[in-house]
Amino acid sequence: MGHTLQRTRSADGGRAHFDTTHWSQVLAAGGTTCAESREALASLCRRYWYPVYAYARRHGVKADEAADLTQGFFARVIEQKIVRGADRGRGKFRSYLLGAFKHYLSHEWAKARAQKRGGGRKLIPLDPAWAEQRYGLEPVHEVTAERLFERQWALRLLELTLEDLAARCGREGKARQFELFKPFLSGGSGTAYREAGAELGLSEGAARVVVHRLRARYRQLLRDHIRQTVAAQEQVEEEIQHLFNAVGA
Repeated sequence: MGHTLQRTRSADGGRAHFDTTHWSQVLAAGGTTCAESREALASLCRRYWYPVYAYARRHGVKADEAADLTQGFFARVIEQKIVRGADRGRGKFRSYLLGAFKHYLSHEWAKARAQKRGGGRKLIPLDPAWAEQRYGLEPVHEVTAERLFERQWALRLLELTLEDLAARCGREGKARQFELFKPFLSGGSGTAYREAGAELGLSEGAARVVVHRLRARYRQLLRDHIRQTVAAQEQVEEEIQHLFNAVGA
Protein backbone atom coordinates (compact mmCIF):
# COMPACT_ATOMS: atom_id res chain seq x y z
CA MET A 1 0.00 0.00 0.00
CA GLY A 2 1.32 3.46 -0.86
CA HIS A 3 1.58 6.27 1.61
CA THR A 4 -1.79 7.74 2.53
CA LEU A 5 -0.51 11.14 3.56
CA GLN A 6 -2.74 13.76 1.98
CA ARG A 7 -3.08 17.51 2.19
CA THR A 8 -6.17 18.29 4.20
CA ARG A 9 -7.80 21.25 5.90
CA SER A 10 -10.61 21.47 8.40
CA ALA A 11 -14.03 22.69 7.32
CA ASP A 12 -13.34 26.20 8.59
CA GLY A 13 -10.03 26.48 6.78
CA GLY A 14 -7.85 25.02 9.52
CA ARG A 15 -8.49 27.82 12.01
CA ALA A 16 -10.66 25.94 14.46
CA HIS A 17 -10.15 26.32 18.19
CA PHE A 18 -6.87 24.67 19.12
CA ASP A 19 -7.46 22.60 22.25
CA THR A 20 -4.63 21.87 24.65
CA THR A 21 -2.55 19.04 23.23
CA HIS A 22 0.35 16.99 24.55
CA TRP A 23 3.12 19.29 23.32
CA SER A 24 1.32 22.56 23.98
CA GLN A 25 0.63 21.28 27.51
CA VAL A 26 4.32 20.50 28.02
CA LEU A 27 5.36 23.92 26.72
CA ALA A 28 2.82 25.69 28.91
CA ALA A 29 4.22 23.89 31.97
CA GLY A 30 7.77 24.86 31.07
CA GLY A 31 10.30 23.37 33.46
CA THR A 32 7.81 22.38 36.14
CA THR A 33 7.13 18.80 37.18
CA CYS A 34 3.35 18.89 36.76
CA ALA A 35 2.11 15.27 36.70
CA GLU A 36 -0.19 15.83 33.72
CA SER A 37 2.54 17.55 31.74
CA ARG A 38 5.04 14.81 32.58
CA GLU A 39 2.67 12.11 31.35
CA ALA A 40 1.97 14.09 28.18
CA LEU A 41 5.70 14.29 27.52
CA ALA A 42 6.21 10.60 28.31
CA SER A 43 3.40 9.70 25.90
CA LEU A 44 5.06 11.62 23.09
CA CYS A 45 8.42 9.99 23.86
CA ARG A 46 6.93 6.50 23.79
CA ARG A 47 5.44 7.14 20.37
CA TYR A 48 8.41 8.76 18.70
CA TRP A 49 11.54 7.09 20.03
CA TYR A 50 12.46 5.21 16.85
CA PRO A 51 13.38 8.28 14.72
CA VAL A 52 15.88 9.20 17.47
CA TYR A 53 17.36 5.70 17.41
CA ALA A 54 17.62 5.80 13.60
CA TYR A 55 19.37 9.18 13.81
CA ALA A 56 21.94 7.78 16.25
CA ARG A 57 22.62 4.75 14.05
CA ARG A 58 23.05 6.83 10.88
CA HIS A 59 25.25 9.17 12.91
CA GLY A 60 27.67 6.27 13.28
CA VAL A 61 26.69 4.92 16.69
CA LYS A 62 26.75 1.13 17.10
CA ALA A 63 23.46 -0.68 17.72
CA ASP A 64 23.92 -1.41 21.42
CA GLU A 65 25.21 2.09 22.14
CA ALA A 66 22.37 3.62 20.12
CA ALA A 67 19.86 1.78 22.31
CA ASP A 68 21.65 2.97 25.46
CA LEU A 69 21.80 6.55 24.23
CA THR A 70 18.18 6.60 23.13
CA GLN A 71 16.93 5.22 26.43
CA GLY A 72 19.19 7.51 28.43
CA PHE A 73 18.15 10.54 26.42
CA PHE A 74 14.43 9.95 26.89
CA ALA A 75 14.94 9.19 30.57
CA ARG A 76 16.60 12.56 30.94
CA VAL A 77 13.91 14.35 28.93
CA ILE A 78 11.10 12.83 30.99
CA GLU A 79 12.77 13.00 34.41
CA GLN A 80 14.43 16.38 34.13
CA LYS A 81 11.90 17.95 31.76
CA ILE A 82 14.57 19.65 29.64
CA VAL A 83 12.18 21.80 27.62
CA ARG A 84 13.05 25.19 29.04
CA GLY A 85 14.82 26.17 25.83
CA ALA A 86 11.94 25.26 23.55
CA ASP A 87 10.37 28.21 21.73
CA ARG A 88 6.80 28.40 22.99
CA GLY A 89 5.73 30.47 20.01
CA ARG A 90 7.18 28.29 17.26
CA GLY A 91 8.19 25.07 18.98
CA LYS A 92 7.30 21.71 17.49
CA PHE A 93 8.07 18.51 19.32
CA ARG A 94 9.79 17.11 16.22
CA SER A 95 12.20 20.05 16.00
CA TYR A 96 12.78 20.15 19.74
CA LEU A 97 13.51 16.44 19.90
CA LEU A 98 16.12 16.47 17.13
CA GLY A 99 17.86 19.55 18.51
CA ALA A 100 17.89 18.20 22.05
CA PHE A 101 19.25 14.82 20.94
CA LYS A 102 22.03 16.45 18.91
CA HIS A 103 23.02 18.36 22.02
CA TYR A 104 22.82 15.18 24.08
CA LEU A 105 25.10 13.34 21.66
CA SER A 106 27.63 16.15 21.70
CA HIS A 107 27.77 16.68 25.46
CA GLU A 108 26.57 13.46 27.07
CA TRP A 109 27.84 10.61 24.90
CA ALA A 110 30.80 9.83 27.12
CA LYS A 111 28.62 9.82 30.24
CA ALA A 112 25.90 7.74 28.59
CA ARG A 113 28.42 5.11 27.45
CA ALA A 114 29.40 4.56 31.08
CA GLN A 115 25.81 3.62 31.91
CA LYS A 116 23.59 0.75 30.80
CA ARG A 117 20.22 1.49 29.16
CA GLY A 118 20.13 5.01 30.49
CA GLY A 119 21.39 4.08 33.94
CA GLY A 120 18.65 1.49 34.36
CA ARG A 121 15.87 4.05 33.88
CA LYS A 122 13.64 2.30 31.34
CA LEU A 123 10.99 4.95 31.02
CA ILE A 124 9.96 4.04 27.47
CA PRO A 125 9.34 0.57 26.00
CA LEU A 126 12.34 0.52 23.68
CA ASP A 127 12.86 -2.80 21.85
CA PRO A 128 16.50 -2.87 20.60
CA ALA A 129 16.04 -6.04 18.50
CA TRP A 130 12.99 -4.63 16.72
CA ALA A 131 14.71 -1.27 16.23
CA GLU A 132 17.80 -2.84 14.68
CA GLN A 133 15.71 -5.07 12.44
CA ARG A 134 13.84 -2.02 11.20
CA TYR A 135 17.01 -0.01 10.80
CA GLY A 136 18.41 -2.81 8.62
CA LEU A 137 15.67 -1.98 6.11
CA GLU A 138 16.74 1.66 5.80
CA PRO A 139 18.29 2.73 2.47
CA VAL A 140 22.09 2.65 2.45
CA HIS A 141 22.57 5.48 -0.04
CA GLU A 142 23.51 8.99 0.99
CA VAL A 143 20.69 9.81 3.36
CA THR A 144 21.95 12.03 6.14
CA ALA A 145 21.09 11.34 9.76
CA GLU A 146 18.85 14.43 9.75
CA ARG A 147 16.92 13.35 6.66
CA LEU A 148 16.53 9.84 8.02
CA PHE A 149 15.15 11.26 11.27
CA GLU A 150 12.63 13.39 9.38
CA ARG A 151 11.55 10.52 7.13
CA GLN A 152 11.11 8.14 10.06
CA TRP A 153 9.16 10.80 11.94
CA ALA A 154 6.76 11.09 9.00
CA LEU A 155 6.42 7.32 8.62
CA ARG A 156 5.81 6.93 12.34
CA LEU A 157 2.96 9.44 12.16
CA LEU A 158 1.43 7.50 9.29
CA GLU A 159 1.77 4.24 11.22
CA LEU A 160 0.17 5.68 14.34
CA THR A 161 -2.70 7.06 12.30
CA LEU A 162 -3.32 3.75 10.54
CA GLU A 163 -3.17 1.85 13.85
CA ASP A 164 -5.66 4.29 15.35
CA LEU A 165 -8.05 3.90 12.43
CA ALA A 166 -7.78 0.10 12.58
CA ALA A 167 -8.53 0.10 16.32
CA ARG A 168 -11.57 2.34 15.89
CA CYS A 169 -12.95 0.20 13.08
CA GLY A 170 -12.39 -2.87 15.23
CA ARG A 171 -14.37 -1.38 18.10
CA GLU A 172 -17.21 -0.69 15.67
CA GLY A 173 -17.26 -4.29 14.46
CA LYS A 174 -15.75 -3.29 11.11
CA ALA A 175 -12.34 -4.95 11.39
CA ARG A 176 -12.84 -7.06 8.27
CA GLN A 177 -14.12 -4.05 6.34
CA PHE A 178 -10.99 -2.13 7.32
CA GLU A 179 -8.66 -4.95 6.23
CA LEU A 180 -10.39 -5.25 2.88
CA PHE A 181 -10.41 -1.55 2.09
CA LYS A 182 -7.14 -0.48 3.74
CA PRO A 183 -5.22 -0.82 0.43
CA PHE A 184 -7.61 1.69 -1.14
CA LEU A 185 -6.64 4.53 1.19
CA SER A 186 -4.07 5.54 -1.43
CA GLY A 187 -6.10 4.69 -4.56
CA GLY A 188 -7.74 1.82 -6.42
CA SER A 189 -9.35 0.69 -9.68
CA GLY A 190 -12.98 -0.01 -10.40
CA THR A 191 -12.34 -3.74 -10.73
CA ALA A 192 -10.58 -3.83 -7.36
CA TYR A 193 -13.47 -1.96 -5.73
CA ARG A 194 -15.95 -4.49 -7.09
CA GLU A 195 -13.89 -7.45 -5.94
CA ALA A 196 -13.33 -6.09 -2.43
CA GLY A 197 -16.95 -5.02 -2.07
CA ALA A 198 -18.28 -8.36 -3.26
CA GLU A 199 -16.88 -10.13 -0.19
CA LEU A 200 -19.07 -7.93 1.99
CA GLY A 201 -22.03 -7.98 -0.37
CA LEU A 202 -21.44 -4.39 -1.48
CA SER A 203 -21.76 -2.92 -4.95
CA GLU A 204 -18.86 -1.00 -6.49
CA GLY A 205 -20.62 2.26 -5.66
CA ALA A 206 -21.16 1.27 -2.03
CA ALA A 207 -17.52 0.16 -1.79
CA ARG A 208 -16.39 3.56 -3.04
CA VAL A 209 -18.51 5.26 -0.38
CA VAL A 210 -16.89 3.12 2.33
CA VAL A 211 -13.41 4.03 1.05
CA HIS A 212 -14.32 7.72 0.85
CA ARG A 213 -15.38 7.66 4.50
CA LEU A 214 -12.27 5.75 5.55
CA ARG A 215 -10.06 8.31 3.81
CA ALA A 216 -11.87 11.17 5.51
CA ARG A 217 -11.43 9.51 8.92
CA TYR A 218 -7.77 8.82 8.18
CA ARG A 219 -7.10 12.43 7.25
CA GLN A 220 -8.78 13.69 10.41
CA LEU A 221 -6.90 11.23 12.61
CA LEU A 222 -3.63 12.24 10.97
CA ARG A 223 -4.37 15.85 11.79
CA ASP A 224 -5.21 14.86 15.36
CA HIS A 225 -1.86 13.09 15.78
CA ILE A 226 -0.01 16.05 14.31
CA ARG A 227 -1.82 18.44 16.62
CA GLN A 228 -0.39 16.55 19.60
CA THR A 229 3.14 17.48 18.50
CA VAL A 230 2.77 21.20 17.71
CA ALA A 231 2.02 24.26 19.78
CA ALA A 232 -0.40 26.14 17.51
CA GLN A 233 -3.15 25.40 14.98
CA GLU A 234 -1.35 27.03 12.06
CA GLN A 235 1.56 24.65 12.52
CA VAL A 236 -0.60 21.67 11.55
CA GLU A 237 -0.59 22.70 7.89
CA GLU A 238 3.15 23.35 8.05
CA GLU A 239 3.72 19.86 9.42
CA ILE A 240 1.58 18.24 6.73
CA GLN A 241 3.70 19.91 4.07
CA HIS A 242 6.85 18.89 5.92
CA LEU A 243 5.65 15.28 6.04
CA PHE A 244 5.01 15.29 2.30
CA ASN A 245 8.56 16.44 1.72
CA ALA A 246 10.08 14.00 4.22
CA VAL A 247 8.28 10.93 2.87
CA GLY A 248 9.13 11.86 -0.69
CA ALA A 249 12.81 12.50 0.12
